Amino acid sequence: METQGQESDKRTLRRIGILGGAFNPIHNGHLMIAESAREQFALEQVLFIPTGRSPRKHKQKITDIAHRCAMVSTAISDKPYFVLDELEVHSSEVSYTYLTMEKLKENYISSELFFILGADSLFDFESWRNPELILKNCNILAAYRNYQRQEEFFRQIAYLNEKYSQKFFPLDTPVLEVSSQEIRQRVKDGRTIHHLVPETVKTYILNHKLYVEL
Repeated sequence: METQGQESDKRTLRRIGILGGAFNPIHNGHLMIAESAREQFALEQVLFIPTGRSPRKHKQKITDIAHRCAMVSTAISDKPYFVLDELEVHSSEVSYTYLTMEKLKENYISSELFFILGADSLFDFESWRNPELILKNCNILAAYRNYQRQEEFFRQIAYLNEKYSQKFFPLDTPVLEVSSQEIRQRVKDGRTIHHLVPETVKTYILNHKLYVEL
């Protein structure tokens, strides 16, 4: 049972969101989900954490991390509450979420952390490495707008909250059908991406001739 002092301390903690991913490239969907989380959960900041050595994509060819970080940086440059965090980039370890969250909790010791993920990942969560250790250090915000299995989504939220002491929260996000894979393919095919990424990211991709070959 929390004491009155503990409850007061919790209310005064900084609330920080974490959005991880390859960001290959970052796109308007990423920015929209981050903005939705910031508004709906009163987050002071949202950290964008590009994947270092992903346990899930280690066999996939991926754009150099310097380019991916640069694209994130330029995409969020006009939003002071969005921050590029290169924690995973500078680590020699495989980027398991539980390790990243442990390090973030050390770096943001006086903060309440909210890890943002998509609806599909919600159903995979228990298969991740050490899910209990992830939840020891953060809450989970799961995006659900326009999700095809919405009733199943909310049943999964209820199941996980019963099992893990109310650590999961639904995040309502606007509908924006966009994926990094689609953007890479459109660039390769010479098609426009101006409606899918910030103008600065489009310029960066074209100037550095990224994704012309897949």
